[in-house]
Amino acid sequence: MTTKTIFFDIDGTIYDEDKQVPASTKEAIAELQRRGHHVAIATGRASYMFEDLREELGIDSYVSLNGQYVVFEGEVIYRNPLDTVALKELTLFAEKQDQPVAYIDAIDMKVNVAEHEYIQTSIGSLKLAFPTHDAEYFLLNEIYQAMIFCPKESQDMYAEAYPGFKFIRWHPLCMDVLPGNGSKANGIAQMMKHLGVKKEDIYAFGDGLNDVEMLQFVGHGIAMGNAEDEVKAVAPYVTKHVSENGIYEGLKMVGLL
Repeated sequence: MTTKTIFFDIDGTIYDEDKQVPASTKEAIAELQRRGHHVAIATGRASYMFEDLREELGIDSYVSLNGQYVVFEGEVIYRNPLDTVALKELTLFAEKQDQPVAYIDAIDMKVNVAEHEYIQTSIGSLKLAFPTHDAEYFLLNEIYQAMIFCPKESQDMYAEAYPGFKFIRWHPLCMDVLPGNGSKANGIAQMMKHLGVKKEDIYAFGDGLNDVEMLQFVGHGIAMGNAEDEVKAVAPYVTKHVSENGIYEGLKMVGLL
């Protein structure tokens, strides 16, 4: 069999609702690696947020921050930062709405307010600690992704005011902010270019709205059984729920196991 490259989202795909990796998922990924395939992660998280997971699964290639920071076998091969001037304008706009902003680079995340219920609720759902406060972090560091902590009804307002950014909802109280050309699909395209592989040899698993472009882009997109309906609608394949051996069953479905 030709060597394939398989990308896995983390939350709701590798991780179940309790942020644990099902035993069948560990076994399936290990078997892919034994067969000589490339296994990579494609996530909205920054690399420091899934370091333990990479060690646990033996994965050192990843598309992180929704495609803005791409690493192949430990080497950074692509960076796509947000424009600092535009991000400053966006921050001022969000502050007028009393809606906090987070700034994320490859090594840390900072927020522009010391505390806020929306941050606690959304970041807490990832089982991550409340980020530290540094309102000027984005002025001194290369930021690859921001987050605005706001309810769903605010999203259209931001999209209309700032068409140069891409806004993707991942929690009822939080949305990611990406460069206009940013996506997991673009990050995967950068890794494909680096590897010199064809789209027909690329597979991806996902469940969230930030996975839509990725599942449409790759040769074989597989939505988890627990995926959003919008995600299932665009995926050529739909496997079982993450807690029902979804990864293992999906890999069997596409003939990789």
